[in-house]
Amino acid sequence: MLAKKTSKNQITLPKAIVSRFPAVDYFDVMEENGRIVLVPVQAGRTDAVRAKLAELGITPQDAEDAVAWARKN
Repeated sequence: MLAKKTSKNQITLPKAIVSRFPAVDYFDVMEENGRIVLVPVQAGRTDAVRAKLAELGITPQDAEDAVAWARKN
């Protein structure tokens, strides 16, 4: 299968490949030995933690304040 790079450096992945990763929206991209390697990134614990923090009403500022408090003590 071929994928063509556009003038905006975008590549469309072939449907036959993407269909094998139905729950994946992001890919980690790296170069290894002259090859472009895509590794599927699946939602993990990070998303679960963010959802729980939002559910509890904890904001990024709350986290910054807690870190500042802990470093002070």
